[in-house]
Amino acid sequence: MARYTGPVCRLCRRQGEKLFLKGDRCLTPKCAIERRVGPPGQRGTRRRRVSERGLQLREKQKVKHIYGLLEKQLFRHFTSARGMSGVTGDNFLQILESRLDNVVFRLGFASSRNQARQLVTHGHMVVNERATDIPSYLLTVGDQISWTERGRKTEHFKMMSEEIKGKPIPEWLSLDAQNMQGRVLTAPTRDLVGTRVDDRLIIEYYSR
Repeated sequence: MARYTGPVCRLCRRQGEKLFLKGDRCLTPKCAIERRVGPPGQRGTRRRRVSERGLQLREKQKVKHIYGLLEKQLFRHFTSARGMSGVTGDNFLQILESRLDNVVFRLGFASSRNQARQLVTHGHMVVNERATDIPSYLLTVGDQISWTERGRKTEHFKMMSEEIKGKPIPEWLSLDAQNMQGRVLTAPTRDLVGTRVDDRLIIEYYSR
């Protein structure tokens, strides 16, 4: 299945909560959740009983939309998490958060994960002094993220270097706002990430 290219605000309305797919716009009164209550569609206001299977599917779709992944990518990350030692749900969330495109977003280099993915694929990001254009690249503790020389010459870099000041950064990352460089301090845990995901439902969905 191809990547979703329709109005992303419909995804938030379908889930019934903010997925923060449009960056800072989601924090303003222009957010679709604030303006229109209820799911999209002519029969969106009709109440329907959701089965256990439906809840599992909805949670899986929620994670897929938040991180902007395809179905195969999400299942591949889940399979990797299940093969690791420890709690599968915690491993799954750690893998999703350790993706390069997500870290670029978390550091404030982009206003959304979709924009962060675009920066990576266009070759604007450097990991440990080596240009990387793979959004799914998994970072580890100690890795340093910065910009290429070409990326520093873009208008986006100039805009982000001004807007990044004062933005909250997760505790598992560090940011040098002056040089626009970031570093992974520790592995992202559930407490440090803060993403509201019921991984139990996702595990049940894939374990059927």
